[in-house]
Amino acid sequence: MKIALVSPYDFGYHGGVVTHISQLSEQLQRLGHVVKILAPLDSSSDLRQENLIPIGRPVPVPAGGSIARISLSIWRERRVRALLKEENFDVLHVHEPLAPILPLSVINSSETANVGTFHAFHGSGYMYFFSKGLMKRWFERLDSLIAVSEPAKDYVSKAFPGDYNIIPNGIDVEFFSKNVDPFDAFKDGKLNILFVGRMEKRKGLKYLLQAYGRLKWEHPDIRLIVVGPGNPGKDVYRIMSERNLRDVVFVGQVTDAQKRRYFQTADIFCAPNTGKESFGIVLCEAMASGKAIVASNIPGFDSVVTNEKEGLLVPPKDDEAIYLALKQLVESPSRRSAMGGRGLTSVKAYSWNKLMPKIVNCYKQAISHHSLRLAKSEAVIHQR
Repeated sequence: MKIALVSPYDFGYHGGVVTHISQLSEQLQRLGHVVKILAPLDSSSDLRQENLIPIGRPVPVPAGGSIARISLSIWRERRVRALLKEENFDVLHVHEPLAPILPLSVINSSETANVGTFHAFHGSGYMYFFSKGLMKRWFERLDSLIAVSEPAKDYVSKAFPGDYNIIPNGIDVEFFSKNVDPFDAFKDGKLNILFVGRMEKRKGLKYLLQAYGRLKWEHPDIRLIVVGPGNPGKDVYRIMSERNLRDVVFVGQVTDAQKRRYFQTADIFCAPNTGKESFGIVLCEAMASGKAIVASNIPGFDSVVTNEKEGLLVPPKDDEAIYLALKQLVESPSRRSAMGGRGLTSVKAYSWNKLMPKIVNCYKQAISHHSLRLAKSEAVIHQR
């Protein structure tokens, strides 16, 4: 098949959806499909990806406690229409299909099978309800529906009920489980706690720092490694200053190869996110690395990690609970090892090898549904 993967987000700025699309492209090509990626890209980006077709310049827009970099250009539809006609795709796989503006332009211009994957979860159906009437005609042109988790499905279904296939984001299990060298600078006898995520409030770093500050008094030989892009913010700096926190290392943005080494360097992985997560891909990465986990008990996470199995789940925004969970794992190497081992088994359910047949089947369903949709449309025209 010839497939277009469509992203509303700046493809030069790594986030969960962009990473998923990039990996999905690789997996589809490995299976012999021809794949093109349609996405906004900043003109200053040095990203070079052979099958990427940049469309539109992204601008930062606040969205769900984060910043989404999307293109708001309404003048691109003519180019999109010409591109789709020239490429003659069998399937258009549109991620966040109701997000502005590129996904809507692609669906509006499409004359082929459309697949929509819904990633978002923001705790309520407000955004979709607000735009339900406006978006209905685009939604009805989707021939197959995918949600990355039950929370994502519940979120979109409140406004747009349908027959959704639950297919989580995939992970290259072998990549993260491969035995690579940890960073020598951090193998000095101290126990390493790892945080991976953007420096955004909803990622909950301040609650981890508060818990770490208390734990550090009891266990001086621990260290917190913080991996991820962005400015930590005033709350983080205030906590570190007030508590005079030591052995907190901010690494910044890293490559996937470097991230894999940080996971191998860690003894415990902590994800103190406060909510608004549709899926816990970073938890899968930690599990594939064989690490015990402390994570918030929130939708999107609780379907990936089972409490007392691969890790410990704690209430969100509760630094006391994070402290107690970390304390248990810091003081029990055997428990950490057992949880890490169970994680290596559980994460196989999210491997690309398991998920690709389901995704390809959705494409086939979409092609069949599109044919039926065309036949019905032609019948209506004929009756007139």
